Amino acid sequence: MKPSDYALDTAEGLVRAPLLYKGKVRELYDLGEHYLIVVTDRISAFDYVLKPAVPDKGRVLNLLSKYWFEQTEELLPNHVVHTDIDRIADKIAGPGKLQDRIMVTKKAERIDIECVVRGYITGGGWRQYQKTGEVNGIKLPEGLRKNERLEQPIFTPAGKNDVGHDEDIPFEEMARRVGEDLALALKEKSLALYQFAAKKCEEQGILLADCKFEFGLADGEIILIDELFTPDSSRFWAKDNYALDIEIDSMDKEPVRAYLAGSGWDKNSEPDPLPQEVVEATSARYRDIYRRLTEA
Repeated sequence: MKPSDYALDTAEGLVRAPLLYKGKVRELYDLGEHYLIVVTDRISAFDYVLKPAVPDKGRVLNLLSKYWFEQTEELLPNHVVHTDIDRIADKIAGPGKLQDRIMVTKKAERIDIECVVRGYITGGGWRQYQKTGEVNGIKLPEGLRKNERLEQPIFTPAGKNDVGHDEDIPFEEMARRVGEDLALALKEKSLALYQFAAKKCEEQGILLADCKFEFGLADGEIILIDELFTPDSSRFWAKDNYALDIEIDSMDKEPVRAYLAGSGWDKNSEPDPLPQEVVEATSARYRDIYRRLTEA
């Protein structure tokens, strides 16, 4: 990927279609038969969208999702119709600014469960385990250490909330909400996707610690939607950096996290703009994970 100095803060004014939803990073537009997803360079932390946007972040997220949707389409259908900006030229006012950032998708009914798979005990899963010896109601062996690889990956769903944080729930609660047959199907598909990607990542010297998926229903069929195996939806560790009992430097927006942690920011007020060197370091991180995951 050729580095760019341009950062896309929003596609509003560049897309000639109704804006349906504006998230922290993605914007959803209505093309009639399909949706148009535009991935911006916005970056968030602690529920705040930070300034300035990070050049190439959106391109990496979109191109990585495209890559993984193509890699996994034999495992499970997905929502991608195409990513060719020329095919929707009549809907785009700024094609140069949106190149590599768009995905035209099927319209699907979102299943309001975030499907999380953990291959290692870290992050929120580690915090649960420390308190209860369980993760989402799954009893784990005693004496596990932070970042330890689990004997088998575990499925730890969360109830999706459009406002606030998603809610960790046991599988039984997921089954109550969506039905047992659908819950079992999503669990099986999530674990298969994780195992497929974890193997490919390890071949590239990267450990896939955990990841999350979103699914929808289109014509009664379960399909993958949203994004797939990106630094915003997955925790990647460089194999060379792997160690137990420490906070491993994940291959994503870690420069932003480190800066904010040492900045004195109270996390309850609008943060100051990110320093240029932090923005550049973060942009380089995203380009590097793309290169490492997709190189032959």
